[in-house]
Order: sequence, then structure tokens, then C-alpha cells
Amino acid sequence: MKHQQHSVYVDQGAYQLHLKALVPHHVSATPVLMLHGAIENGRIFYSSSGKGLGCYLADQGFLVYSADFAGRGLSKPHVSTGFDQSQHQLICQDIPALINDVYQRHQQKISLVCHSWGGVVALAALARQPALLSKVRAIVCFGSKRRISVRSWQKTLQVDWVWNRLCPWLAGKRGFLPAKQWKLGADDEPQQFLRDTIHWINHQHFVDPTDGFDYSAAAQQVNWPAAWFFAAVNDKVLGHATDVRLLMQESGLAGAQFRLLGKVQGDALDYDHISMLTAAQAKSGHFRDLAMWLKTLE
Repeated sequence: MKHQQHSVYVDQGAYQLHLKALVPHHVSATPVLMLHGAIENGRIFYSSSGKGLGCYLADQGFLVYSADFAGRGLSKPHVSTGFDQSQHQLICQDIPALINDVYQRHQQKISLVCHSWGGVVALAALARQPALLSKVRAIVCFGSKRRISVRSWQKTLQVDWVWNRLCPWLAGKRGFLPAKQWKLGADDEPQQFLRDTIHWINHQHFVDPTDGFDYSAAAQQVNWPAAWFFAAVNDKVLGHATDVRLLMQESGLAGAQFRLLGKVQGDALDYDHISMLTAAQAKSGHFRDLAMWLKTLE
């Protein structure tokens, strides 16, 4: 492992946001801020043994910060203590705070690397507060979709029955979604955040359920930086290529780069929603290509 790991915190008053800093021994590239998706935390990007995209980028000389959203991971307090948070708060308060914190540490534009729902809230935050884009060099999204338009038995089971029905019932019983206990995901989820994601997954329009802000309309007016969206061949529901492209379109990024990961496309594996960020084979494929691309933007 060619980097060191330590924790830093961003104080948000009633709560603290955790960032795992992955610091190369020899810094040769610009900062990267990583944002995870629903029912997970920042560990989707790194491990203590040096696996994952965040560790790979750090070993290539990037200063990497993998965030835990409020209530998840090592952020304080955890949702299991009764802490709740909305998607609106994440978009309007926490993502701007994270971007500003990393920018202020290094006085360099940052690259945002997002997984799944992390890409949705990141794009929403930037569309709503476009002044933040002066601090962003590039945006990268893996399996990011806002709504699920594909129809299949997997979608019916995973989304219609589990996410839209079982999960709210569990959250109502406990005051938060105990996703880890029920083996639904890598981390638990705030109850209000769950409700907000369900609203967006099932509604055509990219509009804030809290105050009606139209993110799609705002996004069309934004001068976006370079962006690259990845989808995986075996990601049949949570980040289907069709729905990734829908997010690109409604975010004003239809012309951004897009790559489908699979054997037919020349990759080592037919990747899925998780393996595109965790498989060892990715290091000699799209991890390598992404690192090279980010360096060309510097």
C-alpha cells in the first residue's frame, strides 16, 4: 500500500461528517472527494488493506477523501441513536460543506467521484449552488440513477416490494432503516432520507420533495465541468445503463462521456453495481483509465 489512512471530521453543529483521508507518500495529483450511495458508506471506495478505487487513486498520487454521509459510517452520531436527516439537508448543507472543506485544505479544484445515489445528490447540490463548480474539476459517477424506468422481476422484487414497501415499514418500527441487520446494505439509513429517495425513484420530475426546487431546470443552465458516467452490464436494476443515461439527460450532461463495463466492451468481467468498484480486475481496466483521464484534466 503506497498511501496512509487517517480520519478527519467536518463539524456541522449537531453532527459531524467523517472523511477517510487516503494520503499518498508522494503527492503528484489533485484532490478527489468520494461520495457513496444509499444504504452504504464511504468504505465502498476503500479498505484498510488497500483495496478499492479510493486506495488505487491514492496509490497513483491523488489526495483522496472518502466521505460518510450524516448518520452513516464513522460520522457522529449514527442513525441508530435516533439521528435523522433528509436528502434536502444533504444537498443544501453537507455536500457543499464537504466540497468546501477539501478545497480549503489544498486550495485546488477537486474531482468528485460518486457511486449510485451519491451521484444524484452531488449533481443536485451543484445544480442548486452552481458557485460550488468553481471548486470542482471533474465529476465521475458509477451506476448513478435517479429514477428506475426499467421493468423486470428483479425491479419488482428489489424496488417495488423491498425498497418501496418493506424498508419504510422497517424504518417506521425502528426510527431508521436497519439495513445492515436485515442484510439489505452495508449501512443503515435515516428514515426521512429513505422517504426522499423513494419519492425520486418513483417520480418523473427531478424536483425537490421538500421545497419544490426544480433541479433539472437549474441543471440545464449550468456550465458543467468534464464528466464521465459508468454503468455495468450486470447492473440490472440499481444502475441500469438506460437509467444512468436518463440521469445524464435530465442533469444537462447528455453529452458527457459514458462507458458500459463488460466483457463485450473489452473488460475483464461483466461488472455489476458493486463489483465495478470492488473487483481486483478493475485496477488494470477502468480504474487505470479513470486515473489517466483525471490526470489529463490537471
